[in-house]
Amino acid sequence: MFAYYLDLALRSFRRSKALTALVVVLMGCGVGTCMVTFAVFRAAAADPIPWKSHQLFVPQIDNFGPAHNWKGQPPILLGYTDAMALLRARQARRQVLIYGSKWTVLPGDAQHLPSSQEGDAVSHDFFAMFDAPFRYGGGWSASDDAQRAAVVVISSALNQKLFGGVNSVGREINLDTHAYRIVGVLDDWNPSPRYFDVSSAWYPFSHPRQLYLPFSRAIDLQKAASTNFYCSTYSPNPDLPNWDSVLHSECAWIAAWVELPTRADMARYRDWLHNYAAEQQRVGRFAWPPNVRLSDVGQWLDLMKVVPKASALSMIVSVSFLLICLVNVVGLMLARFMRRAPEIGVRRALGASRGAIYRQFLTEAVAIGLAGGVLGLLLTALGMDGIGHLFEPEIAQLATLDASLLLLTVLVAVAASLIAALYPTWRAAQVQPAWQLKSNG
Repeated sequence: MFAYYLDLALRSFRRSKALTALVVVLMGCGVGTCMVTFAVFRAAAADPIPWKSHQLFVPQIDNFGPAHNWKGQPPILLGYTDAMALLRARQARRQVLIYGSKWTVLPGDAQHLPSSQEGDAVSHDFFAMFDAPFRYGGGWSASDDAQRAAVVVISSALNQKLFGGVNSVGREINLDTHAYRIVGVLDDWNPSPRYFDVSSAWYPFSHPRQLYLPFSRAIDLQKAASTNFYCSTYSPNPDLPNWDSVLHSECAWIAAWVELPTRADMARYRDWLHNYAAEQQRVGRFAWPPNVRLSDVGQWLDLMKVVPKASALSMIVSVSFLLICLVNVVGLMLARFMRRAPEIGVRRALGASRGAIYRQFLTEAVAIGLAGGVLGLLLTALGMDGIGHLFEPEIAQLATLDASLLLLTVLVAVAASLIAALYPTWRAAQVQPAWQLKSNG
């Protein structure tokens, strides 16, 4: 019967080509616009590590006090004192400290010029905690951290630039006039957003870091942070005369993460955070009650408002546009179907049930939806080429026209057509055969 209903739909299309084309264009434009903005929103709001996001947490400790924090929210970063206390306590399965810095790479030959590279100073658990993939080698050990070893992990891009992409593990590079032994080369790895240091990066969709060095080594070299550095007065340039005063200040500049596999682990760690802050109050360092937070990846990204406002707003606007298109499609379908009232009356008089009328017109709606989906695919493909003019390039390049988006575009078009056809189909099924036969007679 489906083939029969589809044949009836095609005959109807030929009889009212202009009206059918208008419905298809409306559906295609609405779906295409919605899918382009959805692709951008999906890229910006996607869970960057879905298999582990509920096991990774950001601990926050209020060392600023209620007079200087934002609506009771502790600082998003930690000072050195609290960061080292967290690292030494080892209350989690893994714990990581991170801060960004800039390093000058001095090439070993005259063919390359010195270059400034963004790097992260991290503790050794970093690579295992965030499942960083390696092309060659691996991360450094806990003993390397303790010994402040001159070791480095480099990106595949930097490895390609300096060594032509070959296995460079064991070779040396010169950073800020110091020789570092390469222990690992990362594979192509650029989580978007860069959730693990979104708090210390100027932009969460920035390019990946090229260097990763031991946190302890960077501290030992008195390597200043190149990213956010705030004190309780929210001054970006506090008057700190030397490195020792930086370490013993209450300024926040270090991002911290802990891995807690179970809810029980999370509860125990939250208790430890509270007890630690209470101890700092007891010894006189804090003059306020304990104020701590523990946020998983999703909660952290929400707190940091990582999804760009333009992406969220454009998604709302495009969905609204699709709804407007659907309202117009409902009116056009109602006009299409009710113009065929005599045909419906004859079919009902010959024994067709209301269910048969429903199936006939819903099949016609599916056919319109498929046509609108094809047009929507074309408009989506065109829109994907132009999103760089509407959104930041770092976000625009994340949006891809993959198989899932293609399938979703067609499904949305078909579903929207069926929804739009429900009321017109119901009205068509209510046509009384006797009235139509009498009026035609």
